Amino acid sequence: MDKLLYISASGASQDLLGTGIRANNLANAQTTGFRAQLEQARSMPAYGEGLPTRVFSMTESPSNNYESGPMIKTDRDLDVAIQGDGWFAVQDQNGQEAYSRDGNFKLGDDGILTDIHDRVVLGDNGPIFLPVPLDNLNIAADGTLSMRQLGAPANVIEEVGRLKLVSPNYADMERGNDGLFRMEDGSIAPANANVKVMSGMLEGSNVNAVDEMVDMISLQRHYELQVKMMKQAEELDTRGNQLLRIL
Repeated sequence: MDKLLYISASGASQDLLGTGIRANNLANAQTTGFRAQLEQARSMPAYGEGLPTRVFSMTESPSNNYESGPMIKTDRDLDVAIQGDGWFAVQDQNGQEAYSRDGNFKLGDDGILTDIHDRVVLGDNGPIFLPVPLDNLNIAADGTLSMRQLGAPANVIEEVGRLKLVSPNYADMERGNDGLFRMEDGSIAPANANVKVMSGMLEGSNVNAVDEMVDMISLQRHYELQVKMMKQAEELDTRGNQLLRIL
């Protein structure tokens, strides 16, 4: 009886964790550059004193969906989308390098380039600073930033930096709790000249809301089944005790 109860209880708790992953994906269906998390459950033996005769289920997020999201045209100079594989390099809250697909950039009063979450955008030589005020900012396909200072002649265009664009192996990356990606071994990914960007565009989330809703419904149905099994185990235990009283 304890096997039935244990398996059902562990399955129900893992269904809740899986629902949480799907709910997070749905909540970020409109987040720029978001990569959906994948979710799966597998059986794990319970080790302890004696033989491992009990098995519990474990929900895990083995990887992420790295397919590109839809391209959204904005015609804004500081909106940039990566074509195909690749990542922007930014500084996280601890000042460490991390990677994002969110190309919704903005320029502060001090001339430093940041993303919409105020994370500093990195170039090949560190943080990118632009002389302000400026006019006619252009971001080329290779990430090179060129501009004309306000009041300068129309033909005076100067390069002021280049976005650091990286393209490491997906298997070597991991997602952090802040939604940013990092190298699993803590190293820094080198710049990759083959990564190309499009200016005036943003990449939408690659979350398929319909699929996530279907998966959430499936997990909820499975959770209800686990609860019914726990109730059945309780009923069988009660009837067994009644039989013992008769004997």
